[in-house]
Amino acid sequence: MADESQSAGALAGIRVIDLTRVLGGPYCTQMLADHGADVIKVEPPGGDEVRDWGPPFRDGTASYYVGVNRNKRTMSLDLTVPKGREVLLRLLETADALIENQKVGTMERWGLGYETNLKARFPRLVYCHVTGFGATGPWGGLPGYDAAVQAVSGLISINGSRESGPVRMGTPMVDMGTGLYAANAILMALLERQRSGKGQFLDVALFDCAIALVHPHAANYFMSGKAPELIGNSHPNISPYDLYQTQGRPIFLAVGNNRQFLRLCQALGKPELTRDARFLTNQDRVVNRAALNDELGRLLAKRDGAALADQLLADGVPCGAMLSLPEVFAHPHTQHRNMVLNDGAYRGTGIPVKLSRTPGRMRWAPKPFGADGREVLSEAGMSAAEIDDLVAQGVLVEQRRRSG
Repeated sequence: MADESQSAGALAGIRVIDLTRVLGGPYCTQMLADHGADVIKVEPPGGDEVRDWGPPFRDGTASYYVGVNRNKRTMSLDLTVPKGREVLLRLLETADALIENQKVGTMERWGLGYETNLKARFPRLVYCHVTGFGATGPWGGLPGYDAAVQAVSGLISINGSRESGPVRMGTPMVDMGTGLYAANAILMALLERQRSGKGQFLDVALFDCAIALVHPHAANYFMSGKAPELIGNSHPNISPYDLYQTQGRPIFLAVGNNRQFLRLCQALGKPELTRDARFLTNQDRVVNRAALNDELGRLLAKRDGAALADQLLADGVPCGAMLSLPEVFAHPHTQHRNMVLNDGAYRGTGIPVKLSRTPGRMRWAPKPFGADGREVLSEAGMSAAEIDDLVAQGVLVEQRRRSG
């Protein structure tokens, strides 16, 4: 196993200019930065607004920002003025990728559009534009936030129970999923560039990514023609697949085949369920889901959920006793998998993708606003006097300009 403290990361040598704010783009670039890319986060003069999305706060910065902005260098430019755009163009001279989530048409209005301005000047640049709905079409150019896109993409319509009604997913899966798609797109384009020598434009929309995440409900609809119904914790295609009450913790059973169902029934002391005509196959168990849940509910109500989950997992039955987040982060397996990072006052979720030879690592916590502007511009060949002049003109911003 490689020594994480020494790894430069799989993306060492790749430079990314990050103009994104809020969640999808920053989540993407944090993943790239975790694996060694030199991500330069360029914030507007007012800062990334999620710095204010709290409480909780530490040193005036919200946890929302801290959670998706580690391992990045940060600076602020006023791109609304020509001099700020000149500085950005200078940074792009050594950049491999640019990712931004400005409103459609903004970059073009500033003379920074990919097709109109940047493609010819930086032919190897990979340019990723993250939007709510794309630039064209009936909703083209309209703003999109996670929950609103959950609504119009059908995700809310499939989440919840008959009792609760439609419910927003508890984590911002559209934003985070879009960030993952954007990271994949950037890596694909960089890989293709090795063959062609050319960059390209990447169009990544929250709406498109949300629709791509509606599985298996979309596939079921395309084949059956039936709109999905709200079924709570159950699965439309698998049974038993649900959260069950026990004497202790609730337990989630995710039984995907007959062998697993047999072992579950044996563990519950009722193997004859596997010979019941209603439950012979997964198809039978889905059709007779209510009857099966009644049977299992009675058996599970007599058992301790945590102990049973350990037994079933050892027997090869996918399941899990429900844990709270504090319990998850304290769990020995979470610690073993390095899924909590600690660096001084910083605590964050770990790096989920483990590369054996070039693993990602924590290099530094999220930086204060504008912390690296002078360093970045010095690397770009600017003198201290030039940088001071940019600060004096309000182009390079070192203190947030708070509105209101």
